[in-house]
Amino acid sequence: MIRKLSLQNFKSFRESEISFGMLTLLSGINGSGKSTILQSLGALKQSFDAGSLGLRGGLLLNGEYVELGVGKDVLCEYSDAPNVGISVETDDTTHSWTFAYAESDDMLLMTAAPPPSAGTPRWLSSGFQFLRADRIAPAVVYPKSYNESVRRRFLGIHGQYAPYFLSVHQDEQIGDGRLRQDGTSSRLLDQVNAWLSEISPGVSVSAVEIGGADLAQLLFRYGGSAGLDSSNDYRPTNVGFGLSHVLPIITACLAARTGDIVILENPEAHLHPRGQVVMGELLSRAANDGVQVIVESHSDHLLNGMRLAVKNSLIRSEYVKLHFCRRKKDGRGSELTSPNVDSGGRVSEWPPGFFDEWERTLMDLV
Repeated sequence: MIRKLSLQNFKSFRESEISFGMLTLLSGINGSGKSTILQSLGALKQSFDAGSLGLRGGLLLNGEYVELGVGKDVLCEYSDAPNVGISVETDDTTHSWTFAYAESDDMLLMTAAPPPSAGTPRWLSSGFQFLRADRIAPAVVYPKSYNESVRRRFLGIHGQYAPYFLSVHQDEQIGDGRLRQDGTSSRLLDQVNAWLSEISPGVSVSAVEIGGADLAQLLFRYGGSAGLDSSNDYRPTNVGFGLSHVLPIITACLAARTGDIVILENPEAHLHPRGQVVMGELLSRAANDGVQVIVESHSDHLLNGMRLAVKNSLIRSEYVKLHFCRRKKDGRGSELTSPNVDSGGRVSEWPPGFFDEWERTLMDLV
């Protein structure tokens, strides 16, 4: 598990330490530095996967998980040193890397690396999902990749392989900690549908591989609490946008194994408020079941779903870390405020701008 991330001269952070729990929520106004935190981890991971995270290698700025541009795009403009540093503390040890600044290069050469005796950071070689905000939209068919879905168990940064992943892994068994409904089958596909029906009552999805083509297909059906015993199969293009958009999130949280890391950008997107609260519960259950979940979100409903999960003992309060990102008062970079959550789901402090717009608007309406 990642416990702490330290950034030096990386984008909006001149020098900062970010603590992580099993469930970490990053919030803040647009452009405050939330994505920077996720991008630093994505850059390390894609560099490791490409075999470049060694003393003779460097930090790949453009790759599978993130596309950061060139050196001038990532060096903090308020830096007084021509290098970028990233340090990751885990349960086992701390690994630190330093990279030399090069204005126009898309790989920053390494100038300092962990000693060989430190070994490979476990989180870099474990299961890793990075689902960006621009996830799949409704489509008639979706791409298929045996290597990504079966060998790597990777859904793709847009979740584009989630339909094929479900078609292959639908019979996998899900641990009790993530089961949505008592008495419901613990099959992966059944649990995906159990959680999906909490967002849109009565909906279910099936995923099939299209024979003779490197494609997969999703079909949605309505029934039960939607008022029908059964219905026709519907293409994703004929049902709500949010159902296709959220499917990779649900799949990632349910299919992840203990010790895996799941990074999510705006998992609440295109969900109604109740669905966002349910999403907060799912993230909490996955984290309490041994998956490290790191989330960037603007949703107070998602936060409240997490708080309710703490109050209802679905996740321990000490597993939850909250960070509110904002620009420094002098405008020179970003800083963090980190409220705590107690066992009753209460938040220790509410800095200005931290999910307070609802209250502010109500006060204006009074």
